[in-house]
Amino acid sequence: MSIPDILYIEDDEDFAFIMQHAVKEVKEGLTVEIIDNGKDALNQLKQLADARVKPKLILLDLNLPGLSGLDLVKRIREITFLKYVPVVFFSTSDNPKDVKASLELGANAYLTKPAGYLNLVSCVESLYNFWFTKNLTVN
Repeated sequence: MSIPDILYIEDDEDFAFIMQHAVKEVKEGLTVEIIDNGKDALNQLKQLADARVKPKLILLDLNLPGLSGLDLVKRIREITFLKYVPVVFFSTSDNPKDVKASLELGANAYLTKPAGYLNLVSCVESLYNFWFTKNLTVN
């Protein structure tokens, strides 16, 4: 079982593809696994936890088929082995209620998807610098 550096739960195929390229532009060799729905993501995370491995960062969209992002973060925080893996919402919604709910359920941060590829690369670079170079990840 391969362990991605970043597990990205995103149902928009085009955005997921662009995100993979942005991650590669920021840091060659950083691995991203895309899962397109909440239910499959939860199953994958349970398998990783059972194998005693975890991603360094989980990015997830708010609106997902199968299991919403809010329901998913709540379930992730119930899995003892994954409880402290950083979870960052990455959504088009900038509704304060969504931000508040995500943080209350255990997300570490909430980011609004930026417009334009260069802005996305800048956002990914900030995520990388914060979660990967400052030794803030819990392993």
